[in-house]
Amino acid sequence: MIHSWLGYIHISAATAALVFGAFIFPMVKGSNLHKVLGYLYASALLVTNVTAFGLYHLTGHFGVFHVAAIVSFLTLIAALIPVITRRPRKSWLSLHYKYTSWSYVGLLAAALSEAAVRLPRAPFWPAVAFGSAIFFGTGGWLIARMKERTVARAWPISHKAALDLPL
Repeated sequence: MIHSWLGYIHISAATAALVFGAFIFPMVKGSNLHKVLGYLYASALLVTNVTAFGLYHLTGHFGVFHVAAIVSFLTLIAALIPVITRRPRKSWLSLHYKYTSWSYVGLLAAALSEAAVRLPRAPFWPAVAFGSAIFFGTGGWLIARMKERTVARAWPISHKAALDLPL
């Protein structure tokens, strides 16, 4: 249950990030729409991460979910820096793909964990661990499997060099 206006902002921003991310991944990369939705995704995820630091009703103190927000923030920054700087020159696109993908996988894992703990009689930590394991395992496999196809859909960016960086 959401206990405050901050909780409503947090869940609204997280939902917006989920929706923007769902539209971004299947589209042609580098288009104007991709860029606009990408910045909306990044903004929504940033709000999600910042508001997480004001939510303590679950444990009453700084905890694992706050650490997850820090990791999410760092992953988001790692995804944006290569796009903004176009550095490293030969692998920025691959880095952007890698970190953006992992930021979305983390968001999906958080959403599944949130839903799982709302199930009646669901034990809290096993529900969180199981949901996270499913998404991180499946997500990692998909990120590696889809890299070449996704980077190849980048338009009009030359993508050959971007494929050289391992995930």
